[in-house]
Amino acid sequence: MNQRGNNRSSKNKPQNTNPKARNNRKSAEDRTSKNYKGKPAYNVYNKDRFNKKLKPAPKDDGTIRLNKYIANAGISSRREADELILTGVVTVNGKVITEMGYKVQPTDEVRFDGKKISAEKNVYFILNKPKGYITTTKDEKNRQTVLDLMEGATTARIFPVGRLDRQTTGVLLFTNDGFLTKKLTHPSHDVKKVYHVTLDRKLSSHDMAEIRKGIRLIPEGVATVDEVSFIDGRPHNEIGLELHIGWNRVVRRIFESLGYQVEKLDRVSFAGLTKSKLRQGQYRALTPQEVNFLKMV
Repeated sequence: MNQRGNNRSSKNKPQNTNPKARNNRKSAEDRTSKNYKGKPAYNVYNKDRFNKKLKPAPKDDGTIRLNKYIANAGISSRREADELILTGVVTVNGKVITEMGYKVQPTDEVRFDGKKISAEKNVYFILNKPKGYITTTKDEKNRQTVLDLMEGATTARIFPVGRLDRQTTGVLLFTNDGFLTKKLTHPSHDVKKVYHVTLDRKLSSHDMAEIRKGIRLIPEGVATVDEVSFIDGRPHNEIGLELHIGWNRVVRRIFESLGYQVEKLDRVSFAGLTKSKLRQGQYRALTPQEVNFLKMV
């Protein structure tokens, strides 16, 4: 009896031929690779899950949208450039372009209102101008110009904003931003300039009062100043003068009309920018905050 029982137990158990049981076993195996909804289970060991299907980056073909080209040239903002394009004042290779989104090729010639423009990045510098340099980009007599002092500052084609005569020192701004240059030099924007004037003799109280009332200059008219005063702690032949008009040699002419000679003339501020920490002949790039300030003037 026991031997027979042992023989029975040593034999392999018969396979379960019940189809339903086989299906249940198969379902249990599937649960290890599929979730309860029948979808593939999340596999934490699958490194491919981190590989997102990214679209290939567009190739840089060197083109640039026309409105950005105009904005980079300093003509206007991109939004304003769209309006200018629609008016028909922009040409590419001699053809008027009014299409939004038009792309400019690197070899294209772009003109705004008939003048050729360039889309180079805008740069901004301030120079403490010394005596003996002419405020121009080129001098026919081969005299020293302010651009000689800016050599090596940038590869961009920069130009001075406004003018200082040869013997005047002080703040001079340089940029290739034509739009900002036009804004800072146009009389309607009332950009303030502050000068330190040294005269050949003391300024009388009567003449100071005349300057405050306005001095008539030919041919422009009456030169009005915003403020004129003696400088604290300095002799009375040294004057502080603030004005916004930009007539040729206007500061010198104001005092010369009253019989004075200007021995020294130094511009200490232009549109809020000063030459602080800059020795004569030195320059520096403007900070982004200073550039934004100028654009809000």
